[in-house]
Formats: sequence, C-alpha cells, structure tokens
Amino acid sequence: MARIPNKNVAVMTVDDVSKYLRVSRASVYRLVKQHKIPVSRIGKHLRFRKEVVDEWLTHMERDNN
Repeated sequence: MARIPNKNVAVMTVDDVSKYLRVSRASVYRLVKQHKIPVSRIGKHLRFRKEVVDEWLTHMERDNN
C-alpha cells in the first residue's frame, strides 16, 4: 500500500485489494467490471482508497445480515 505525501490516504492496487480482501485478482477485476466495488481509474491503472474499500465492506456486511 502506498501513502500519498501530506494526504495520509492509503491507495491500494488490485494486488493489494486482493490480499486485503483475501480473494483472487480475478475476483477483484470481476467486482470492478460489475461496478460492485468503488475504484478510481488512472489511465489504465486501477486504484482503490483503503478507507473507501473499508466503507464498502461495512456496507456489504450490513446488506448481507
């Protein structure tokens, strides 16, 4: 996970998110393609803010209970 200088915002790659969520890279790409996980595109690159992924995960937990 990279830190943006002076912003204290963790930015994750597809690999980081797959490890964080303990799912395959293919699963992360599938979630992105289905617009089910919040993502930012920078050119060809996908980036995920950790705090947004955490909020998404919390929301998913509430919806599944």
